[in-house]
Amino acid sequence: MREQRARKGRGLGLRVAPVDSSKFVRERLTWASYWMLGYFAFLQAILGPLMPFIRGELRLSYVIASLHFSAFALGAVVTGVVGDRLALRWGRRTLFWVGGLGMALGAALVALSPWAVGTILGAFVMGAFGNGALITLQAALAERHGAWGLVALTEANVVASGFAILATVAVGGVTGAGWSWRLALLPAVGLLAAIGARYHTLSFPQQTPRRLPETTARSRRAPMPLAFWALWLMIALETGVEWSLGYWGASFLATQPRFSVASAATAMSAFYLAMLVGRALGSRVSRVVSGLTTLGASLGVGTLGFALFWLAPSAPLRIIGLFVVGFALANVYPLGIALAAATVPEQVDTATARLSIAGGSAVLLAPLLLGALADHIGIGSAFGVAIPLLALALLALFAAGRAPAPRPDGAVR
Repeated sequence: MREQRARKGRGLGLRVAPVDSSKFVRERLTWASYWMLGYFAFLQAILGPLMPFIRGELRLSYVIASLHFSAFALGAVVTGVVGDRLALRWGRRTLFWVGGLGMALGAALVALSPWAVGTILGAFVMGAFGNGALITLQAALAERHGAWGLVALTEANVVASGFAILATVAVGGVTGAGWSWRLALLPAVGLLAAIGARYHTLSFPQQTPRRLPETTARSRRAPMPLAFWALWLMIALETGVEWSLGYWGASFLATQPRFSVASAATAMSAFYLAMLVGRALGSRVSRVVSGLTTLGASLGVGTLGFALFWLAPSAPLRIIGLFVVGFALANVYPLGIALAAATVPEQVDTATARLSIAGGSAVLLAPLLLGALADHIGIGSAFGVAIPLLALALLALFAAGRAPAPRPDGAVR
């Protein structure tokens, strides 16, 4: 009866998984996906704390510097468009490992190139190959764990937040000691080597052509339902805010009193620490609380936290605001991914590929817009763009909750 009540509701169900937590089992595939997502998160998050140093060394404007973030996102979008077909053609195992190795190659270009064109190309390579691994692990977790996919994806993002914290600490520690910022990229190399040594024989559930029941085959050909696209938009808007903070937060703090460039980079660890704490709690809360309700509360509190970070009159209050917004937004992406994938259970690879376009497009456009505004009105004023983006995300979430629920045959009711 409790499970039936959990699945009632207009549009999307209240939970993706039953309440009984004893059935969720972490396998080798689960752990390999967690660590690979941590590796991805480390290299994605490190671009923001590194940017004040790259800008200073290469003498870049905010707009040119933001092209690094946009290039990473553009690479992710390109892979997102064809990711499901690549998984079918090459197999998930190949896409997983090639994605990890390609991301290391891109990081090497960022570290070694003496010109902006090389560092921007390196960011593009990181995004393109890294998103291949991301699509694979998200689809594998959702498919292997079934109804517990939300829990698995939330836990995976807990690990990701932990490694994002390590990225900010690595940059602050290395540069604070007077060493080159390039050395902060070395931990990622060791992590990928450790993942490869431990899990190189791992097999993945494959998306293979097979004879399907007529209703299932129709559902795979059916267009995505309205609820999916509303959640897609919500993910895009929230991701734009999240990565504008992640990428430009250190640059913003460096312009404020009592922050040096190195201390601003280190202070960003408060954002990722908050996301780690939020996702750790979210992995439990998601088992018993409505996903839509959690998302609405998260976006509302996140808006208040951002306002405190942006407008606070003192450094401690800004860091508190940074922690609040990180804590509140921590579970928006994994919850959104899980709920959107649940609307099309017969099209998991296609869904995760399309959802990666949402995140990639947001990271492509939002930091670039903020950088362009910063060159004209200053980075402090430019950060105000986050408020309307979060308001629109709340409207998209409301639309998802009101959308007709899909039937098993791919139609809607």
